[in-house]
Amino acid sequence: MAQAEGSSDRTEGNALRAALDSAPQGYSVWDDEHRLVFFNQRYLDIYRFAPGTVRQGMTLAELSGLTVAVGNYPGMTADQLLARNLERFDAIRGGGPPLVSDKPVRGRLIRTSHSYTPGVGWVVIHDDVTDEIEHQWMADLQEKNLTTQSRRFEAALTNMPHGLSMYDAEGRLVICNDRYKQMYAMPEELCRPGTPFEDVAAVRKASGLVDIPGSDEFVSAVIEQGTAKNETVEAIRLPDGRIIAIRQAPMENGGFVRIHEDISAQVARFEKLRRAEAEAADQNRVLTRQNLRFDAAINNMTQGLCMFDKSEQLVVCNQRYAQIYNLPPELMRAGTTLGEIVAYRFAHGMVPISGRDQYLAGRKRLVTDGIEATDEIELEDGRTISIHHQPMPDGGWVATHEDVSEQRRIEARVRHLARHDALTDLPNRVYLREETRRIEGAIEREETVAVLCLDLDRFKDVNDTLGHGIGDQVLVTVANRLRACSREMDVVARLGGDEFAVLIPALEDPRDAATIAERVIRSVSEPMEIDGHQVAIGTSVGIALSPGDGSSIETLLKNADMALYRSKGEGRGNFHFFERGMDEALQHRRLLEQGLKVALARGELRLMYQPLVDLGSNRICCFEALLRWDHPQRGVISPTEFIPVAEESGLISSIGEWVLREACRVAAGWPDDIRVAVNLSPAQFKSRGLVGHVTRALAEAGLAAHRLELEVTESLLLADTEQTLETLHRLHGLGIRISMDDFGTGYSSLSYLRAFPFDKIKIDRSFIAGLAPGDGSAAIIRAVIGLGQSLGMATTAEGIETEAQLKAVREQGCNEVQGFLFSPPLPASSIPALLGRPMPHAPEDMPVPARA
Repeated sequence: MAQAEGSSDRTEGNALRAALDSAPQGYSVWDDEHRLVFFNQRYLDIYRFAPGTVRQGMTLAELSGLTVAVGNYPGMTADQLLARNLERFDAIRGGGPPLVSDKPVRGRLIRTSHSYTPGVGWVVIHDDVTDEIEHQWMADLQEKNLTTQSRRFEAALTNMPHGLSMYDAEGRLVICNDRYKQMYAMPEELCRPGTPFEDVAAVRKASGLVDIPGSDEFVSAVIEQGTAKNETVEAIRLPDGRIIAIRQAPMENGGFVRIHEDISAQVARFEKLRRAEAEAADQNRVLTRQNLRFDAAINNMTQGLCMFDKSEQLVVCNQRYAQIYNLPPELMRAGTTLGEIVAYRFAHGMVPISGRDQYLAGRKRLVTDGIEATDEIELEDGRTISIHHQPMPDGGWVATHEDVSEQRRIEARVRHLARHDALTDLPNRVYLREETRRIEGAIEREETVAVLCLDLDRFKDVNDTLGHGIGDQVLVTVANRLRACSREMDVVARLGGDEFAVLIPALEDPRDAATIAERVIRSVSEPMEIDGHQVAIGTSVGIALSPGDGSSIETLLKNADMALYRSKGEGRGNFHFFERGMDEALQHRRLLEQGLKVALARGELRLMYQPLVDLGSNRICCFEALLRWDHPQRGVISPTEFIPVAEESGLISSIGEWVLREACRVAAGWPDDIRVAVNLSPAQFKSRGLVGHVTRALAEAGLAAHRLELEVTESLLLADTEQTLETLHRLHGLGIRISMDDFGTGYSSLSYLRAFPFDKIKIDRSFIAGLAPGDGSAAIIRAVIGLGQSLGMATTAEGIETEAQLKAVREQGCNEVQGFLFSPPLPASSIPALLGRPMPHAPEDMPVPARA
């Protein structure tokens, strides 16, 4: 029995394996130790793994190395790929919705969905969505043409010779044209949208319309011409004797369209012809009907059709063939030679761009050799005609001609858009990859090639304040200026967002790259007048030169991007050449950014607290919350190292929220007269939700607003924006104390004090450290303390480490001090003990205060 059950399990397992191997998505399953426990065939196909190279039990590190080795992620190392994969795995270890992301793999777009199940591990679904994205793009392109198509439809509807009426799925009128109204002399109220079909039919019958049975020979012949299988046809006679043929065709949405054609003249001609041929044989009547049907068939074709005999004389052609080449009636008659038709076409500008002789030679070869072939002819008038040549057994041939100009134009536009940026029409990254052979060929010929990478300074401010419409126009203007700064052989590309690149081959002197960079910076920095707005932006440039900085476009772009990063770090509006060692610095920054993304979730961030002492009472009045990062490999990382990375990457918002909540939570357990001070980054003020974050942190902790002190730096007010001042006033209005940190280290400090009523000024530690007899720092400290007293603002001296420094600031009337002389930053657990003992360093004549 056990064997039978085992056999059944294996059978079910094999069936499951077969089902998963035939699935359109790739599957991979990983255990809690990051080892591969299952994968299907589609997973191997997507990443082009050779048979046998992927096996159960492989670690994530081993598979990351294999993935990079087979070329799936050019420019990425195995360690970088492993770090990215671990980040995604760790991000969902605690559960939650699947983590979905898109990534390019060998020119295809692969969508991955990571999910985690305790006891099972990670399940990753890999789906190739390239075609889906392309189809969506085409749908968007088609949608943009709807307005033009709608106008064309209205013009066609008004000018068509037949009456038209359209009804929806509920049998209510959607639209009808003027010809329909005239044909039946319909009252205007019955032609309004929403009129039921039954009302229209009842009025028509009441006016004396007569249905003509479908057995009438002529009506049957007429209405069968060109009728599709899914159409229904009826004929009616009007009171004035006119005969109307009505074709009704269903629509996909359940409604129907009716075409009303006055066939009175055709009926009259047919009746006359029938009387004249009444005594003809039945066979002739059958042939007549067949000829009518044949004519109707070929004249309703969307393609032009022509048939020539072995003497190159026309046997028959349809109306579409005559329309394509604008042939007069005399050239459509049987017996017209091919030479006469071709001569007419050439004389009226329909000449192949390949030349007359080559075209005629090709046609002759097809006829002589009896070859079936399809080719496309581009005419000098701009059209493209697709011709299919089909030989006949008697030496003649049949050919179909189709005007595919619009189709080819759309295809060319699609190809262009795939290689160019839709907004600026500059080449994109795809185009740059295609330029690799030409550029690298120049490098092989020992020509100097320069790559300039640049992005725009203050562009985000334009989008945030003036809107993305103005931002798009700025990008177009920048693109035009970059074109003007470049030669015809250079390549100016938009890499995405506000990032651009300029490829400069055949550079005679490497120093010319600096000249070009300066010209680009000057051009881009010139003010722009856009929709009544004066826009001023700038740009920073990074430069890489071959062969020293790389021998491929990808390497040069990467190194130029690193030089750009250095340029922005040294001050905007300048350029920097690539230097060895930049790669290591950038990798270090990226590792910091990757670590920060998971540091909060892993509990690696913590707060330390340093006391501020009130010199009037010699008691602790406040604790400043100081952020620390306990990195699992590098140990404690200084905030001066990781805070700039958090600000640039946008992580500062989530970190700042956590700091606010944690500091308020801890402070809620202190005595009511002790405040907590929290530093705010200028980047946090870019979020309009800052006030909400602060109020929620206070509410969750149950901390009174007056016990929270927010410290901001002078750099926050450099822009002097209304939003910044409004946010500060709203926070101050809640009862929160606002202090200016590091006062005196920025610019125009007095103007900032006038712009906002700060509660406190913190004197930067650099002035305290410089205190010495005759030193200028003492005068600055004296001036700042006096300024604070005159404006009603408290002053705090940072970095007090000696009794002499304490004495100096006390004598000048400083209100608070902070520094290692009193206490280093401490964990929250050490604060109760510190509050339980008196502060040292009080003057001899000051009584020791007792804490209630």
